[in-house]
Amino acid sequence: MTTVGEFMTTRLVTMDGNDTLTAAAQEMRDSAIGDVVVTDGDNVIGIVTDRDITVRGVAEDMNPSSTTLNQITSKDVVTVSQYDDAVAAADLMRTYAVRRLPVIDDGRLVGLISMGDLAVEREPQSVLADISADDPNN
Repeated sequence: MTTVGEFMTTRLVTMDGNDTLTAAAQEMRDSAIGDVVVTDGDNVIGIVTDRDITVRGVAEDMNPSSTTLNQITSKDVVTVSQYDDAVAAADLMRTYAVRRLPVIDDGRLVGLISMGDLAVEREPQSVLADISADDPNN
């Protein structure tokens, strides 16, 4: 069995749910990433992507300087363990229509696994794997 821990990334950026969309967008830009894990203390409450900021925030005419991540974060977080089967994690992504899953160990955030991470390892010749393995273009 191939586990989530073999593919997950541990290069995570977390932000508090009370941080603003502007702060999150700036963090994403500065870190060359497309998402941040939203936390309340040690608890993972969601993931916000650059697309979420655009579609749920800006497109809804929310002020990015005063709108908080809590206001646009989906609260139903699906998580996995680093010891879970990677194929099962992909099935969860499909079932819940998500592209990323926080990886939790003993109640602590230890990583993040994405559809792209799985594609790079499971289907290295696929277009998604090719795109995911490439360096960021921003």
